[in-house]
Amino acid sequence: MPWLLIGPSLALAILVIGYPFLEILWLSLHHVSPFGVVRGFAGISNYMRTLEDPVFLEATLRTFEWTATVVGGTVVISLPVALVLAIDFYGRGLARVLVMLPWSISLAMAAIVWLWAFNGEFGMVNAILQRIGLIAHPVPWMARAATAFPVEIGVGILVSIPFTVTIFLGGLASIPGEIYEAARIDGAGPLAQFRWMTLPLLRPFITIAVVLNMIYVFNSFPIIWVMTQGGPDNSTHILVTYLYMLAFRLGEPGLAAAVSVLMLAMILAVTMVYLHLEERSPA
Repeated sequence: MPWLLIGPSLALAILVIGYPFLEILWLSLHHVSPFGVVRGFAGISNYMRTLEDPVFLEATLRTFEWTATVVGGTVVISLPVALVLAIDFYGRGLARVLVMLPWSISLAMAAIVWLWAFNGEFGMVNAILQRIGLIAHPVPWMARAATAFPVEIGVGILVSIPFTVTIFLGGLASIPGEIYEAARIDGAGPLAQFRWMTLPLLRPFITIAVVLNMIYVFNSFPIIWVMTQGGPDNSTHILVTYLYMLAFRLGEPGLAAAVSVLMLAMILAVTMVYLHLEERSPA
């Protein structure tokens, strides 16, 4: 009976997930024309060519940097925001709406807005910094490798905050208020309550937020592609934008398929290691 009940959903999941994965795996092992025509068995040559490409290696390291900084920054900022929004104060509903509102905007549109803001000639950021005297001349933010990627990391953090705050608010709402009243009676201050009660009880939700954000951010395409398309000089490419460039700019579907399989292996490995460490760490 259990298998009968979950059978339709399981079949749909296999169809939606399994078929594309097998198709990508098949393409990664063959020579494929720019128009998607399979021409012959290639073995692991696509994987070898990919691993020997210096752009791929740099994009891999940058992807892990991108994922770690965006996810870490998002969690660090979202937790205090959620703690404030969990307090009952006048205007809390409006504050929650303002925090969640950016979630309704597509990543591509958000990236376009921030690209305008950081425009080197007429952007809002340069205008503000010049007005308050922090810079004397406009800075070409997105034309320099040293500034373009940090700007994209900042944008990635900002657009990830609403989703993460939502998870934390759900976790905070599940904590019974009676334990805080008992803690106050026992003389525990706000910091002690946060350290010994809020954090341990919120830990499962922090794990969920980190894992989901790792998956989303690792595969996040719109921000970097809209703002720099991997430039200048391939200095902001992450794996997903590098994959897109291989498939649709350079006409190498076989190599792109190999990159996608390697990306899947990476994100699975990182997620499993994180969950394993999370289970072993003390509460």
